[in-house]
Parts: sequence; structure tokens; C-alpha cells
Amino acid sequence: MPTPLPSPPPLPTITRLASVTVVRHGESEANVRYRRAAETGDVSVPEGRAEDTPLTRLGEEQAAALGRWLAQAEDGPELVVCSPYARARRSWEIAAGEFGDRAAPPVVVEERVRDRENGVFALHSPPAWRAADPQEWARRERSEEWTYRPPGGESLADVALRVRGLLGDLDAVAAGRRVLIVAHDAVALAVAYVLEGLGAPVPDRPQVANASVSSWHNAGGRLVPGVWNSTGHL
Repeated sequence: MPTPLPSPPPLPTITRLASVTVVRHGESEANVRYRRAAETGDVSVPEGRAEDTPLTRLGEEQAAALGRWLAQAEDGPELVVCSPYARARRSWEIAAGEFGDRAAPPVVVEERVRDRENGVFALHSPPAWRAADPQEWARRERSEEWTYRPPGGESLADVALRVRGLLGDLDAVAAGRRVLIVAHDAVALAVAYVLEGLGAPVPDRPQVANASVSSWHNAGGRLVPGVWNSTGHL
């Protein structure tokens, strides 16, 4: 048998950004619906678009708590990059309102930090997906989560590709600044993967909680991990 290739450590990503912090949006109606479907087996699929899913009351409270924490931080963000999806934009709108007399940092809405797209299975909970297309669900179950791409949708590897491009652009236009990304769980995973460096293993991390904080700070030109999936501010 051929000798397995060694697995050297990843080549670090070099950047001029001072820090990158990723927060997931507050709890959304889809989050609640998916949990309920997992408990009851409900296979209904709501009308509308995934990108328009609103926050719940709890999600709004989480966003406000996040905003209060950011407003009090001495090393708070100097630039915000926000997903175009309603649940992320509303999360930042509420958080920014907690800055009071302090000016909230400027925000840009960037499509490259949108959520992972599920294509024809948008808005489908796992039970609904399984009921709608058992063969495709079985293919998903056989596949690696990082590389599985639903029909018309994206894999997590696809998300990482667009996030890699964004981080490169931020290095050019926001050098020396502290950047906050308000987005989704898939984006947090992608940022972690890209910042670990070229040749990094596929991330194996727990689920990213709503309104959680994950951060990296610059040490010698490399963004090193600070906290992951922190919810102590909630």
C-alpha cells in the first residue's frame, strides 16, 4: 500500500487586519421551526424566502444584549460587515441601537457573508427535506457535510470560497481595523477554516449558537483564535 502523505501544519494566513469577530444573528423563526420539527416530525414548509425570515422576540433580546456588550468593549469594532439576510440586518440594527451616545461603527452589507444556500430545499427542516426527496436525503447522509451540495445550493466549502475572497478584500481596504461580521453559523465556520491557514483540516466544531461571538486577533501578522461560540454576554 502507498505510504500516507504527512500532514504538515497549515500555512498561516497573513493579514493586516487588527481583528475579526463573527457574530451569528439572534434566534429566528426558522430556528424555532426547525427545533419543533425535530421534536414532532412536522414536514410542513412555509411560504416565502429564506432570506426574509425574521427574528423571534428572544432573537431581538439577544441582539440587544449583544449590542450592549459591544458598546462597552474597549476594543469594539471599527467596521461592520453584515449579511443581506433580514435576520442578520435586524440583529445589527438592534445591536447598533444600544450604542447610545457613542457612534456605532460604519456598516456595509455584503452578499458574501449570506447564509449557506440550500437551493431547492430552502426553508425545509430535516424532516421536511427527507419527506420531499428521500433519495436526495440519503445522498446527503452518505456525503461529507463539508462538501455536500444540495441541488441548486451550496456546500460549506462553497461558503468558505466566498469568505476567503472577502477576507482578502478586507485586508486591502480595512488594514489595521477591527472588523465585525454579522452573519450566520456557516459563515463563522468558514472564517475559522480560512483563518487557520492554507491546508487547514475541515473544521470539526460544535453548532454555532444564536448571537454568539467568535473572535481572532492579530499576532505577528496572523489572526489567532480568541474565543469561539461565546455566549457569556447574553
